Amino acid sequence: MKKDWGKNMKSKNLIESFNHAISGIIQALKREKNMKIHFIIAVLVIILSLFFDFTRIELLLLFLSISFVLMAEMINTAIERTIDLITKRPHPLARLAKDIAAGGVLIAAINSLVVGYLLFFDRLNPYTDLVLHRIKNSPIHLTFIALVLVILLTIGIKTVFYTGKGTPFQGGVISGHAAISFCVATIIAFIGNNMLISTLSYLLAVLVGESRIEGRIHSLIEVVLGALLGILVGVLIFQIIG
Repeated sequence: MKKDWGKNMKSKNLIESFNHAISGIIQALKREKNMKIHFIIAVLVIILSLFFDFTRIELLLLFLSISFVLMAEMINTAIERTIDLITKRPHPLARLAKDIAAGGVLIAAINSLVVGYLLFFDRLNPYTDLVLHRIKNSPIHLTFIALVLVILLTIGIKTVFYTGKGTPFQGGVISGHAAISFCVATIIAFIGNNMLISTLSYLLAVLVGESRIEGRIHSLIEVVLGALLGILVGVLIFQIIG
């Protein structure tokens, strides 16, 4: 009994840690204008990357640069809020700490600009012989980007419409679990090109959505909205872009 209780506590603490982490991202998006700008640019760059034949290394550099900027902005925000909590009076050391944190964001932003320039310049230059390449021949890239977009869009929608109900992982205006499961089902349907496989995939996605309703974590409409988001992203990427 003690071992089971200890395992349950560890599992609960892990879930709570993820909830706190996602809550921090949402709060940063809701309160910080620069974070919103970085987030929107990140989504646009990821969408733009769909039109180019990036290698795995290039995609890795792109996502590392995006993550670096977002992390630097969040750390900068945390430092500023901590300093404001400690003291409201102007102090040279407080100003120095804020300036150093802002400098870290600037370095991350400059790095992302350099990486973006090196990755996109030749592909966007109208005077080169390069043409826009679709990446249907690489369903692994399409799958990865589709899932990333679903997660980012889910977080963005939760940020805009969050009403205080539930937690970032449990509850909210849209079901992230349903969005991801239906997106995966749509991807399997396109890649598998088999009616039986497609039917079984969507059946599993329905069971995921049903479990969120049964657990009273989401309402029916929230699960339906998540399912529509996942299907829409999957169809757009594999049918229109791919």
